[in-house]
Amino acid sequence: MPLGTAIHNIEITLGKGGQLARAAGAVAELIAKEDRLATLRLPSGEVRLISENCSATIGQVGNITANNRSFGKAGAKRWLGKRSEVRGVAMNPVDHPHGGGEGRTPIGRKKPVTPWGYSALGKKSRKRNRYSDASILRRE
Repeated sequence: MPLGTAIHNIEITLGKGGQLARAAGAVAELIAKEDRLATLRLPSGEVRLISENCSATIGQVGNITANNRSFGKAGAKRWLGKRSEVRGVAMNPVDHPHGGGEGRTPIGRKKPVTPWGYSALGKKSRKRNRYSDASILRRE
């Protein structure tokens, strides 16, 4: 396969089946091959090494416009099993850290948090020292 080829449905472990670049419209790029390893640029921007023997499908995943669908009404999302989200600031303090206050008050914290108090923006949540860290060359 020549360098710069668009691929999808890529195996990480030989024989396990496709695990990378499977979403609608996703595509990864083969940017280098050396020894028995291939270097890929994934849709997230991450650059990663995988075995050259791992299988992949050439081209881009279909249904590129999947995310552009207009549902039209709330019920159309409910048919897909997706329930509505209630904002934390609309709740009481017992239900969410952003809750409470008189009128339209700010969240009262430096950064937004989840209902359980974990940072909701900007904090990296990937565990450190994972077995696969050695195969990741650049994270985005």
